Amino acid sequence: MVEEQTLFEELFLPHLGAAYNLACWLVARDGDAEDVVQEAYLKALKGFNGFRGTNPRAWLLKIVRNTAYDWAKKHSNDLKEIPFDERIHAVAWGRRLSPSFLQDRINQLDAALTQLPAEFREILLLRDIEGWSYKELTSALSLPLGTVMSRLNRARQRLREEIAKAQLKESRNEV
Repeated sequence: MVEEQTLFEELFLPHLGAAYNLACWLVARDGDAEDVVQEAYLKALKGFNGFRGTNPRAWLLKIVRNTAYDWAKKHSNDLKEIPFDERIHAVAWGRRLSPSFLQDRINQLDAALTQLPAEFREILLLRDIEGWSYKELTSALSLPLGTVMSRLNRARQRLREEIAKAQLKESRNEV
């Protein structure tokens, strides 16, 4: 039992950050993401004897994903979106760039991401932020390659649209 626990820790603890990052994007609140990750790790530990794969990260993040979606179904009435606030999130393009420009851009991207459906946020996070391969995505999401590629393309397009809407709204407010 001690050897099994040690092996579990060696395989899965290095992926705690990625698990938390995915959970944050899927459930939107830090405290809820912590709960999701904790529950997912418990599920992974209970099902560890069934792990036969060579990619513990993909296996774990699939559990995190499923746990997050289950959690979101149970708590759908509790979830509230954070509205886009021009004064906080907007970048002032017409003025000289301030030292906080990067943070403003990060806030703008974050606001745009929160406007996307969870399936789009998830695939963008896993591919473009976590660097997953298409093969890892097809396995973890249980989707055919064509669907993964199509969803990723639609997610990127929607993200561009959300950012463009925010920038247009900002430019109208400056005039």
